[in-house]
Amino acid sequence: MKCELVILEWAAYADGLVTRDEWLAWARGPAQLPAEHVQQVPALSDMPAMMRRRVDRLGRLACQVAYWCQQVAGDVPLVFASRYGDAHRSLQLLGDLVQQQPLSPTGFALSVHNAVAALYSIARGDTRNAVVVAGGRATVTAALVEAAALIADGEPEVLVVCYEAPLPEHYAHFQDEHNCEFAWAWRVTGAHRGSEGVTVLLQLGEETTDAAPLPLMGRPEGLAVLRQVLQQIGKVGGDQVLVRHERPGVCARWSAHA
Repeated sequence: MKCELVILEWAAYADGLVTRDEWLAWARGPAQLPAEHVQQVPALSDMPAMMRRRVDRLGRLACQVAYWCQQVAGDVPLVFASRYGDAHRSLQLLGDLVQQQPLSPTGFALSVHNAVAALYSIARGDTRNAVVVAGGRATVTAALVEAAALIADGEPEVLVVCYEAPLPEHYAHFQDEHNCEFAWAWRVTGAHRGSEGVTVLLQLGEETTDAAPLPLMGRPEGLAVLRQVLQQIGKVGGDQVLVRHERPGVCARWSAHA
């Protein structure tokens, strides 16, 4: 299977990486993760105050990059992607159950996987569909396939938002890749529309021998793919292909060109 999309607009946020110049410099440098936690969480001033107070720190990262990408865009379908979402809220609810405390209806509503996308769309008054995906290590792959399907079905553009954070300490046993707090957003369209931008090509097929399987604690797919794209935006790295074995038997090959 092959998906080809053009990135019309992009934004990203991590610790010490906010502006485009900072992200492009990161892509040119050694392949390393940003700091585990963001020291300065975005103020999210674009969102109304009564709505903003419901958004946690990871949600603020996701909503901020979405606002930056949609400042001048119309009402478009949303694809939000996160492997674990806000696991901290879910863990807090479980703790309340153990202590036989009553559960907060608001806390429960904000713990579900589509809460961030819902808050963003409600705050903006968006009425288009919002899809939230979680696909393990292949979460970004799932998001881009979903966006490609929407475009193939006739949508002119789709906003894709990827956001992640390390698991809480109680879930650390399940952490199988190094991670940090980050979020990025792409406004994408179909490559067949002839729009200018960076073209991302995702090819899914059976496992090949051109790359070893990912180590147990590899880099998260979201940052690996983002780095691949930013290298093309910054015109460094040549026409390299990023090969990822996110699931047994399946190989994902990512390439990009300006």
